[in-house]
Amino acid sequence: MKRSVTIELDEKVIARLQKRARKNMLSLREMIEDIVRRSAASKTATISGDADDALVGIFSRAMTGRRRR
Repeated sequence: MKRSVTIELDEKVIARLQKRARKNMLSLREMIEDIVRRSAASKTATISGDADDALVGIFSRAMTGRRRR
């Protein structure tokens, strides 16, 4: 069973996602589903800064940089 999720994205992000989706021969929806699925696939896996898809890094929970106070 699939559930529906609504997100709001900046036009620049949508343009970047569409470009990436065309490159991978996917629709925008399929591209976003793929990114979210890969990001949530494993809680224990850490994604390095040089991930194959820069957008995965955006959605990653990996801690990078100095911790803010």
